Amino acid sequence: MIEKGQLPALRAHGAVFEGREFAFTNRDFRRIAEIFREDAGIALPEIKAPLVYSRLVKRLRTLGLETFKRYCAFVESEEGAAEREHMIAALTTNITRFFREPHHFEHLKYKVLPSLVEGVRRGNPLRIWSAGCSSGEEPYSIALTVLSAIPDAERLDVKILATDINKDVLTAGHQGVYPESAIAQLSRQQRADWFTPSRDAGREKVWRAGEALRALVSFRELNLMGEWPMKQSYQAIFCRNVAIYFEDKAQTLIWHRLAGLLTPGGCLYVGHSERVNGATEKFRLDGCTTYRLAEGTSG
Repeated sequence: MIEKGQLPALRAHGAVFEGREFAFTNRDFRRIAEIFREDAGIALPEIKAPLVYSRLVKRLRTLGLETFKRYCAFVESEEGAAEREHMIAALTTNITRFFREPHHFEHLKYKVLPSLVEGVRRGNPLRIWSAGCSSGEEPYSIALTVLSAIPDAERLDVKILATDINKDVLTAGHQGVYPESAIAQLSRQQRADWFTPSRDAGREKVWRAGEALRALVSFRELNLMGEWPMKQSYQAIFCRNVAIYFEDKAQTLIWHRLAGLLTPGGCLYVGHSERVNGATEKFRLDGCTTYRLAEGTSG
């Protein structure tokens, strides 16, 4: 706890919070923001200082550290390499739900998949990427959409890549277990066909994604500002409410890199407040926050 006698010294160092459990200065915030930018490529403006404090106090308690200064020193040390990953996970926003922004799934179902079904049944690959997949609701929503058009997709060359920088949410997505409230927007038929009811450790009812559903989705760790190991092309890419956290230059780079992985006429779905600024020559608008690779642009 910060004592009253410490306040003058904290003010001299630019305290962000006074009277809180842990000393947290502007200098601490800048160090954390720089680490976050180096590791995740995401900029943290000063207005995010309260969020940083609230997200990381649990880590300080877990580690038994008394100040953010000591926490910063630890994550910058060789011994703190694993803690850097915990820090990135804590600061990464993971707001998601099944069929979030439903118009994208309607577009995929009615404007993308119909022209691909026949080819897929002849053996052509169908590849869709969920970039920033969080705990799996988005890629499983994609899988449910695919299964509505191709019920036997698991026996065909159909794969959905689900990536995120946060290992914890990837583990949750791979397990595919969701509380009753999380699947409230799914129909009874979808639950019956593709999920299995169960009970968690507290005997609360949960739903587990069935084998047919999980077989379509592969979860992988990926930093969008790092190397992309995939070589194949995708008929559709969901990169929604992810790029908004990057600076303009980084966003433009991401849009161009995504364009390079789309098949001719492939679709890019972005968040409701995102636009492909800096890469408009690569795409044409094909619906609400939905873009198709422009004609003459090679994927």
